[in-house]
Amino acid sequence: MAWGKKKGGRKEPLFGLPAALSDLRLTAADRVPGGGDDKPKKSAKSSAKRKAEVPGDEPPRERKAPAGRSGAKRRAKSRGGFGLGRLVYWGAVLSLWGGIAVIGVVIYVGAHLPPIQSLEIPKRPPTIQIVGIDGSMLAQRGEMAGANVALKDLPPYLPKAFIAIEDRRFYSHFGIDPVGILRALVTNVLHRGVSQGGSTLTQQLAKNLFLTQERTMQRKLQEAELAIWLERKHSKDEILELYLNRVYFGSGAYGVEAAAQKYFGKSAKNVTVAEAAMLAGLVKSPSRLAPNRNPEGAEARAQIVLAAMADAKFITDAQAKASIGHPSYNVKPAGAGTVNYVADWIGEVLDDLVGQIDESIKVETTIDPKLQSVAEAAIIDELAAKSVKFNVSQGALVAMTPDGAVRAMVGGRNYSESQYNRAVTAKRQPGSSFKPFVYLTALEQGLTPDTMRQDAPIEVKGWRPENYTHEYFGAVTLTQALAMSLNTVAIRLGLEVGPKNVVRTAHRLGISSKLEPNASIALGTSEVSVVELVGAYAPFANGGFAVAPHVVTRIRTLSGKLLYMRQPEERNPVIDPRYVGMMNAMMRETLVSGTAKKAEIPGWPAAGKTGTSQDYRDAWFIGYTANLVTGVWLGNDDNSPTKKATGGGLPVEVWSRFMKTAHEGVAVANLPSSPGGWGLSNLAQAASQVSPPTAIAPAPAPANNGGYRPPPTRANARPEAAAGLDGWLMDRLFGGNR
Repeated sequence: MAWGKKKGGRKEPLFGLPAALSDLRLTAADRVPGGGDDKPKKSAKSSAKRKAEVPGDEPPRERKAPAGRSGAKRRAKSRGGFGLGRLVYWGAVLSLWGGIAVIGVVIYVGAHLPPIQSLEIPKRPPTIQIVGIDGSMLAQRGEMAGANVALKDLPPYLPKAFIAIEDRRFYSHFGIDPVGILRALVTNVLHRGVSQGGSTLTQQLAKNLFLTQERTMQRKLQEAELAIWLERKHSKDEILELYLNRVYFGSGAYGVEAAAQKYFGKSAKNVTVAEAAMLAGLVKSPSRLAPNRNPEGAEARAQIVLAAMADAKFITDAQAKASIGHPSYNVKPAGAGTVNYVADWIGEVLDDLVGQIDESIKVETTIDPKLQSVAEAAIIDELAAKSVKFNVSQGALVAMTPDGAVRAMVGGRNYSESQYNRAVTAKRQPGSSFKPFVYLTALEQGLTPDTMRQDAPIEVKGWRPENYTHEYFGAVTLTQALAMSLNTVAIRLGLEVGPKNVVRTAHRLGISSKLEPNASIALGTSEVSVVELVGAYAPFANGGFAVAPHVVTRIRTLSGKLLYMRQPEERNPVIDPRYVGMMNAMMRETLVSGTAKKAEIPGWPAAGKTGTSQDYRDAWFIGYTANLVTGVWLGNDDNSPTKKATGGGLPVEVWSRFMKTAHEGVAVANLPSSPGGWGLSNLAQAASQVSPPTAIAPAPAPANNGGYRPPPTRANARPEAAAGLDGWLMDRLFGGNR
């Protein structure tokens, strides 16, 4: 009740067990660890206040302040310390595993390298220098590497140009340049692309000597390991000298000496500051910046190098400005001329001549550079002017001396577009240019140039070969039949002497291809190459001796050691001199009044035979003098028909252009004739009797003295065919295979 209440509340007396426990209180020390409720306790003040509001409650007892807030602080501190510790701990763990991973990568990369102890600076791959009969350089195969040049022999600004632009810290790093790598990384990030590399000269040398050019992380790591190895094994100057003599400069040139010779026509010892800058600039992108392909790009890059040299104080600003303002570049033009067909042919026969090549060599050849240029121009110009008109896309030419020494070879119109050698590798039907082997076989079996045979329709097991316009002349001499390229006479002769004998004759004279001994062999249906057909004609020009077409005369090492020398061949007669004279007299008429009338060389006795395969797919002319035997083929690689291109047209024009130039200033020589002068006397008589064909007439009766008979003639002769090839004879009289 209110009247009995004192301030602070009334305290009732307690008896018994409650009295005994009333003063019992639990302290923090009495609590079980982790037990109890962690919820914050209500303050004593608020509790006393509540009890005071209730009448009769006993007043609150004094209690110690709860430790909840200070414990939270301690726990927060503990958690903060634990987080920093964990960070340090895991950082150490990751660093340890990262180090282990790096070591593992180094071991893995090293395991895929040759043993470091066995690594040696490799020898340069051998080069093949091919020179002409006059000693001039024709072509080069393999890496174009000049002689090693000592660092002390080079002008000091040449190696400094490379250091300035490629590796400014070359003399201060240990093979790998961390500063350079960091600088390149920053530059590339700023430019958002790869604009600068961090490879040192030593790394570049390691790549060039031992590794491939593939862009992989493994290759870069191998490059770094090898760079460190090179730095431990060689001095800085030795590494720089190796680098300058091995780095690639484009256009097949390896090393500063080869590059200086290639681009400036001088030794690296004599290059100017401007030329040194250009050489150093090429290393970044040899193919793109080669001055013979991109002179503007090469010069712009050289100016950057000059600026870098001036910035590094390797040259003065005045020298840099003078070199930039007055460049003295004398870049040789690059070419992919047809002489490369010759070089490829030489590469194919080298193994048979000297075996495996382990050092650079010089190959001396029979090629006459002047004649090679004339042959190339004759093929290219003729095709450029008439290839569309006659649907002819390719051509080949081989010219050799009567003893088989090849003086010129063209394997196609453009080597850079097609390296297929149509003079050596391609085999095509020779058409009527194969007929001389048929006629020679007939002479050897007792016939003569004046023997009469019928030019009339013929059938062989259902096959009916015809002349060009289905017209026939009746009885004609063998000389007339060969000059006019009459197909039916050639078929009759081939069957008469036996196809197998014709094949034997061709093989005896030098044809190496497989020939089918059938009736059509007389029309040249078995395929041969240009070089072997020209070689098989050579016995007619040299008096009847077999030849082996050849181009290599001598092979030496660059130090002068003789590896091979062609020995004179034994003169092996394959044609009796009597028949040589007869064949020359007969084939002379091809140029005088037959299918190759346009193929005259003023002042020179010449002979030969045209050939056109079925459907005008191949056009040939093989002609010769006592000085040269030259064969020309024109056609298409896919064996598609031409637009009536015949042997007496384009091939004769190419042949004449080449042979006229080739015989300028050469003393005139007669072709071999039969003993007693049969061939020459009859040729003189023929020259006095032959006139343009005007009328058809029966063949004259054989003369008792074996004299020459002119070919049949026709009245009302038409002008030359619209194709301008062989005139009336080609358009009206001769068969499809001539």
